[in-house]
Amino acid sequence: MPPRRIETGDGRAALAAVAAEDAPRAATATAVRYLLQLLVEKAPGNSVEMRVPPFGAVQVIEGPRHTRGTPPNVVETDAATWIAVATGQENWMDAAASGRITASGVRADLSHLLPLRP
Repeated sequence: MPPRRIETGDGRAALAAVAAEDAPRAATATAVRYLLQLLVEKAPGNSVEMRVPPFGAVQVIEGPRHTRGTPPNVVETDAATWIAVATGQENWMDAAASGRITASGVRADLSHLLPLRP
């Protein structure tokens, strides 16, 4: 069963709550999942796994599909960093250089897809 689609209004409301700071965990989870959903819409595929624990993980970008074990192209970050880079508040390269984004694999640089337009 595919994950429940987050409506635009709900996603934007969650992002506004996170921007106001001290957002409840549910708002942070919705904001992260909404931005992951937008990333999937912008770059569908199965060659890169984008992880934002504990809130979600998606596969994006066309290319070779992996089916077992650790994928060859993995990006992982925390919720605050994901929200910042996905909305353009922070640059991907700066976050990666500071170690808040870990990216492995030749396709793991997602900077050309960001920022998303929520």
